[in-house]
Amino acid sequence: MTLKSSLLWPLSLPYGAVAHLRARAYRKGIFRQRRLEGVVISVGNLTVGGTGKTPMTLWIAERLVAEGKSVGILTRGYRGKSVSVPSGDGSGAAAASSTSDEVQLLHARLRGRVALGVGADRYERGRELAARGVNWFILDDGFQHLQLARNVDIVLIDATNPFGGGQVLPAGRLREPRTALERADIVVITRSSHAPAIERAIRRDSEAPIFYARTEFAWEQAPFHAELGEGEARGGRLFAFCGIGNPAAFVGDLRDWGFQIAGHKFFPDHHRYSAADVGEIEAEARAAGAVGLICTEKDSFNLAGIRPSLELWVCAISLHIDRDEDFWGAVMEKARKSSR
Repeated sequence: MTLKSSLLWPLSLPYGAVAHLRARAYRKGIFRQRRLEGVVISVGNLTVGGTGKTPMTLWIAERLVAEGKSVGILTRGYRGKSVSVPSGDGSGAAAASSTSDEVQLLHARLRGRVALGVGADRYERGRELAARGVNWFILDDGFQHLQLARNVDIVLIDATNPFGGGQVLPAGRLREPRTALERADIVVITRSSHAPAIERAIRRDSEAPIFYARTEFAWEQAPFHAELGEGEARGGRLFAFCGIGNPAAFVGDLRDWGFQIAGHKFFPDHHRYSAADVGEIEAEARAAGAVGLICTEKDSFNLAGIRPSLELWVCAISLHIDRDEDFWGAVMEKARKSSR
């Protein structure tokens, strides 16, 4: 435990106790959950920071759409205004105008094939979408959003930092005690294909089936410069920057994918870049001998049209789920049983 964690540990005790009692009150029916007309699949985690929730949400949405289902995503839309986008009209105008980077990313990837219900009150947004015919809902970042009943609870655990130092906020990165895993229907360990020690730790609190998933690189270049190929990006030294929940994992992934990373600069999650920020990034990149920049897809929506003078690549990622048919079978089986 670090000195900072030691100093903050006393504050974690009441935080963890409140989180535990709140979950218990919902489980016992003291606090009542509200239920939508349809199937709700929650995608969440135990820790703050990135574990792959958005790629998982996209994967599930694509799979449901491919099966012909009417699908909606319920998301808080961090730092964005509350809007709803009806499914099937193809316009997506309301979602496109949202200031939330995550909502813009979902809209850009799904291109109107999935309805988006954005706002803190996921139940009301879900009711709006249900009135338009949506009956399959993905509750993004939903594990702690206990106000809304769900049919399937999928919990993601990042193998690079599975339990946030073992302490709840503010001493550690856990949103609630690890015993909360007993609520999980399915656990997915991300950024790994084999982590027996993490599996053993999960088994202390959960009997849920465990799967593995890894992020895969799907490159694209920001539309600021002449067309360049992926080979040129991999061949040169790049400077990485990002404002996401797990920035070190992003740099690690880039190196695993064969990129030469000359240096990096990290910003707070959901950071909105100013011209001064971009100037600092480019100065550090040149000092490190980089020939270009690379950022996450989410960061590209926070550049607000600022045009870097260096070449900029945007790293879009997809999710590869090991034993994906078994995983999907487990999701559908749980959804079927809980819908009876």
